[in-house]
Amino acid sequence: MSPYAHTPPSQTAYAQAAAAPMRTPRDAEYDVIARITRRLNQANARRKQDFPAFVAALCDNERLWSTLAADVADAGNGLPPQLRARIFYLYRFTAAHGRKARSGATGAEVLVEINTAVLRGLRGDGAAA
Repeated sequence: MSPYAHTPPSQTAYAQAAAAPMRTPRDAEYDVIARITRRLNQANARRKQDFPAFVAALCDNERLWSTLAADVADAGNGLPPQLRARIFYLYRFTAAHGRKARSGATGAEVLVEINTAVLRGLRGDGAAA
């Protein structure tokens, strides 16, 4: 029997939502980067068998970095200027490396490493770049 058996449905929904942990924008950012990184890593491992999936994962990674670059280029961004510059540099690097990978000249290992370093930074486990 549910612990909410005698509780009106609206109160039950509220109680369940209140029990859920609060998610921050940083949590959401972490989840998006982690999902893209996981997909990129898997596609990289299978790039010879499924090159179109590899290219799609590279494009998703480039969209991620393009979004991050646009965010840090905005005058209202609250990150320190030096960190904003590093993130923008990483966007430029990841875009250039992605082009090389799409041409078949290289894999995506370094892109996975960069994303993983950013994830560690978001988690507070060390410098992001």
